[in-house]
Formats: sequence, structure tokens, C-alpha cells
Amino acid sequence: MKKQILIVGSGFSGMWAAVSAARLAELEKSHELNITVLAPVPELRVRPRFYEENVSTLVAPLSDLFAELDINFIAGSAERIDSKAKTVWYRDAQGNTSSAAYDRLVLAMGSQTRRPAVAGLAEHAFDIDQLESTQVFEKHLDSLTARPSTPARNTVVVCGGGFTGIELATELPARLRARFGDDTQTKVIVVERGAAIGGRYSAGLRNTIEEASSELGVEWRLNSEIEAIDAEGVTLKNGERIASSTVVWTAGVEANALSQQIDGKRDNQGRLSVTETLQIPGHPDIFATGDMAHAKTDDAGNTALMTCQHAIQLGKFAGHNAAASLLNVEPYPYRQVNYVTCLDLGAWGAVYTEGWEQAVKSVREEAKKIKIAITNQLIYPPAADKTVAFAAADPLAKFV
Repeated sequence: MKKQILIVGSGFSGMWAAVSAARLAELEKSHELNITVLAPVPELRVRPRFYEENVSTLVAPLSDLFAELDINFIAGSAERIDSKAKTVWYRDAQGNTSSAAYDRLVLAMGSQTRRPAVAGLAEHAFDIDQLESTQVFEKHLDSLTARPSTPARNTVVVCGGGFTGIELATELPARLRARFGDDTQTKVIVVERGAAIGGRYSAGLRNTIEEASSELGVEWRLNSEIEAIDAEGVTLKNGERIASSTVVWTAGVEANALSQQIDGKRDNQGRLSVTETLQIPGHPDIFATGDMAHAKTDDAGNTALMTCQHAIQLGKFAGHNAAASLLNVEPYPYRQVNYVTCLDLGAWGAVYTEGWEQAVKSVREEAKKIKIAITNQLIYPPAADKTVAFAAADPLAKFV
């Protein structure tokens, strides 16, 4: 009887986990494994690009790839994990509940925007976290053209000055001009509780973000927090009122809540601590990967970030190791020493850095070309060709 590898999630880490597991089975000339992906739809949603326009196009289908590699797909949303019975219960599109058994489980459900108890946040704030919510935001921007030109209509408030907030904020001036025309005075305001623009990043990166913000007219409210959000704007904790018809929440992410069903140590983002082979301590049959894994990347004390750069590699290692544990093959300890940052800064260009010290290597148009190469090519699924896909899925192959 074949052994079952069940991968929950078809994002960057889930998709690559499936391909990597299939690769090892092929290398070992094994027909002992059934590899199955459980997710709502067989597609990779290119979430790092959701700050861009036309979000409905930022989806890569996976059916042909899975068929080529003999990877099974179950359409459903996981709801309950029974680690003792080695079963995952899920609900399909018709609302029916079914179960899938596993010998090895790979948790790759990703993360979502953290929504704290801020008055009016749920009712009045948009986000660009998931495809559906980003489509709602895009339709809202389109609808603004039918409204009278007022300071509130022409102002967007971005709550949170991390990478997502920065990329959205620097992209928005051009998106607003495309809708309202060049003669309309628009505002994009980033509310950041930190004391500096990009305060958690290197000095070179901070300076670049500040320069781009200044040239694009993006305003920052530093040392500021949101007190309340309503249909007409936001109120800050210092009492300042900003009139705005569009408030976007980008402040913080947390691992998918399904991880809470597994006993284990977690970090402050809800990610499960894992061993160097990405197994959950106390649950050797369960692997966590991508945004669900708190994993050491090297021996220098760095840990994987909640980015597609780390999710892709984590997925490759998790899939390989899940298959290896069933095929009596030595696992690979997860390592990802190289780290780069490429931050889109709208019409200004972009900034590219290397190393955990974030040394700036390229800016403006040169960095923009790198950004486009990464987000339009590198992070997309491989072609539905076994040779190409398996070469790309090698956990030890150079990625960045």
C-alpha cells in the first residue's frame, strides 16, 4: 500500500513541497508514494505582487504541472487536524465535509494580515492580503472616480510602514493619477508607529525609502498609531484626524490559525518552531513550512522571514524531507544562507540589497529591472515539464 504525503496549501511553500517530494521519489525510482495537495483551488496566487494593479491576473494555474508530475489535488479548505488519527478534515466548495489520511503531513497554509481590536478596522479598512480582499480594494479605487473630488476621496491612508505598506504606498500615486488625472491633488499617507521611515532596516535602505517617498510625495506620520477608523477617515492616538475614503491595513501578519491545532512552541507571529529538518518537535510525522515555520536559516542566528524568498526554499526542503522520511533517505537540514531584498518603490524605481546587513547594491531603474525579473519570472511555478520542474525543485540548487 502506498504511503500518503498530504500537503495543505498550494502557495509558494506548498507547491514547491509537492514538486520536491515528487522529485525525490523519481530520483529513488520509487512508486511507494502518493503525493496530494489540499487547497481551495489548484493555483498559485502571486501574493508579493498584490500591491500592483490588475490583481486578477496575478494567478498561476497548477493543474498541468501537477498532472505532469503525478501529484494529486483535492479541492477543499482544511478545517481540522487529527494528529493522532493522522487525518485532515476539509470542506469542499459545496460545503460538504470529507477527510484525507496521511503518513506525512506538510503544513503550508501561509499567513494572513493580523487585525487587532482597532475600532472600525473590520468595517472600514481594506487590505491587500488575499486575492479576494485585494479585488475588493481595487474595485473600491475604481469606484472613487464616480465621487466628487474632495480631500477625503483623494487621500489614501496606509496603516503600517513595513515592506507591504511601502510598496503599496509608493505605487499608489501613479494608480490615483491614472484614475483622477494629473491635475487632481492626491495624498498618500503612511501611518507608522516607529520613529523613523523604515526604522527596522539598514541605514542605506532607510535613506533610499525616504528619498523615494519624498520624490513621490508620499507622506509619513511617524510615532503614530491608529485609534479608530470610520467611513470618513482615521483618528490617530495623538488626536490627529485624517480625512480619507480609503484606509488600507498592512500592519503585521500571523501564521494561519490552523497551526493552533498542533501542540508546539510558537513565535509571536504564531509560527511553529521546527527542527532543522522542518519537523515539529513531538510530531515527527508533521512538517511545517513557509509562513507557518519558525526555522533557522543558518548558524549565525538568523531565522526565515515571512517572504516568498524563504517560503520557496522552505517548501523545497519540507517536501524533500517528508518524502525522505518515507523512503529511508537521509534528510537535508534546512539552510538558506543567502538573503536579498528587492523593494519596489513605484515610479521612483526600486532598491536591491544583499545580505542580512541589507547593503544597498542597486537603486532606481537598475533595481527595478531586478525586481521585475524576480516577481515576473523567478517566483513563478516551473513549466509543466518534469525535467525543468525537478531541476528547479532541488533544495540544494542555488536560488538567490
